[in-house]
Amino acid sequence: MAAQHIVKRTIERTDSEVIAGLGDAGTATVHEAIGRRGYLGPDLRPIQQGTKVGGSAVTVLSHPGDNIMIHAAVEICQPGDLLVVTNTAPSTHGMFGDLLASSLMARGVVGLVMDAGVRDTLDLRAMGFAVWSRHVSCEGTVKNTPGSVNVPISINGVIIEPGDVICADDDGVVAVPRSEADWALEQSNARLENETVSRARLQAGELGLDMYGLRQKLIDLGVEWIE
Repeated sequence: MAAQHIVKRTIERTDSEVIAGLGDAGTATVHEAIGRRGYLGPDLRPIQQGTKVGGSAVTVLSHPGDNIMIHAAVEICQPGDLLVVTNTAPSTHGMFGDLLASSLMARGVVGLVMDAGVRDTLDLRAMGFAVWSRHVSCEGTVKNTPGSVNVPISINGVIIEPGDVICADDDGVVAVPRSEADWALEQSNARLENETVSRARLQAGELGLDMYGLRQKLIDLGVEWIE
């Protein structure tokens, strides 16, 4: 019988240049470029502003209100990783604060996605540790219940595997399967190039209504222009 609770030490990670490229492209671009997939939902919000990161997912499955598995995950983390934590049931507890952030920063972790609550947000912002969370809460946790590290997890219906690429910025969080990372970067770069051309045309005064062929679509839909 397979172990019910595990800490998987070794995972495959995407090339760091690909991760950096996806992080720089931004969540909106990546989400659109890969077919409007991977968005973890509008409720996961940054506690800071103006931060854009890409990282390799180290996943944590915890018991609600218990952060012992986050402590177990710290040991597994490597530079460039991004910790992604969810629970076996919804939780509003502040499961993460500045002390855990200190441990992760010492290991080169670029940020945290917390499908629950975080605390010490003033300190976290002052430290420069990037966090996206569902809640901000001073309610503490215990350290009593086993969970798992580096197993597949689900957030808002999106499956995240250990080693998947996580992109996070002011617009939210997007997960890219590791097996699609190279392709996702190609698609994202192509989208950015197209947007550069479109931006120049719009800045020159061309209407999006005509540039995107929307005028004819509206006519086909029965819209009439009148004086």
